[in-house]
Amino acid sequence: MDPKAGGVSQAVKTMVRGLKFYNISSAIVSLDEEEIKRDYPDFELITIGKGTTSWNYHTKLISWLKENLDAYENVIVHGLWQFQCYAILKSMPAATATKIYVMPHGMLDPYFQKSAGRKLKAFRNQLIWSLVENRLIKKAEGLLFTCEMEKTLAHETFNGYKPKKELVVGLGVEKDLEENEAMANEFKIAFPQVTSDGYFLFISRIHPKKGLDLLVNAYLNLKQSGTHSLAPLVIAGPGLDTPYGREIRELAAKDPDIIFTDMLTGRLKWGAFYGCGAFVLPSHQENFGIAVVEALSCQKPVLISNQVNIWREIEREGGGIVVDNTQKGVERLLHSWTHLDPNEKIKMGRNAERTFHKYFTVGMAAKRLKEALNYD
Repeated sequence: MDPKAGGVSQAVKTMVRGLKFYNISSAIVSLDEEEIKRDYPDFELITIGKGTTSWNYHTKLISWLKENLDAYENVIVHGLWQFQCYAILKSMPAATATKIYVMPHGMLDPYFQKSAGRKLKAFRNQLIWSLVENRLIKKAEGLLFTCEMEKTLAHETFNGYKPKKELVVGLGVEKDLEENEAMANEFKIAFPQVTSDGYFLFISRIHPKKGLDLLVNAYLNLKQSGTHSLAPLVIAGPGLDTPYGREIRELAAKDPDIIFTDMLTGRLKWGAFYGCGAFVLPSHQENFGIAVVEALSCQKPVLISNQVNIWREIEREGGGIVVDNTQKGVERLLHSWTHLDPNEKIKMGRNAERTFHKYFTVGMAAKRLKEALNYD
């Protein structure tokens, strides 16, 4: 449940809170150490301990599941390719009345099997698919998806994919309190190098699949052309200490208007959203994009690639600009926004908030999940 690991922990948190509105109680079982509970004081969080190896292996998870699985009406397995799927598969015979669902969170996207830099991982996933994941998916009551595009793409990745049910339940985002001006000011105080509002904001893990190198290069290229007056670019997220993160820092060192903040949480994160002109995510693969939806909720246009799986909803409602995930595409993205009429930017921001309320509230997602799990 460490938020630095990606958006799944945030998704689990909002799903549990959404179900609580319907008086449906939930427990979260995770391969974390005890101290993670400090971050989740309002949740029933059962920590088994950290797993070992890249597979997150932990024998105690199987014994815990065999002893406790039958006490629950429904169990949702979040994510694939890790030990929790094998543990559930081994424990299912002990849970005669429990319905098992699997929520892949984009991990059945063909991108992960086709990406040039993932050949070894693709081979590993093919092996695990044959031995574990395919068997689990066939035995499970159904698969839960965050959006229609995720469900569609899941059919393109592995042979033998035949789930009993495919249910699009969506995801919601908890919008923070309407203290936009106060939180924006707190962000500027914390990061005085951000000298103006209206900046471009990137919030995500610093990872190659996020397309951050495309964004930084596009920003530098447009500036060097001398024909664009660009707002600052604020980059926030964990991973700056990785080889890719250091590569991005070195690339961005040429321009003082590219500002790094590391990972933002709480009021500082929301302050960054409220102070920006537009949110940018030129990802090569994005299952849902929680940060994209958080930006929409703050009435901020989103500038994204067509590899963010919710791009169709956003483009249809006029809540942002969508381009190909290429260097030229991202340059066109920044160019289009920079030359957009101010009134059109305001209109796009209003459309962004409308898109959020139409598709992505916690209440809507919780209702769909409740119905998928057959709660009256």
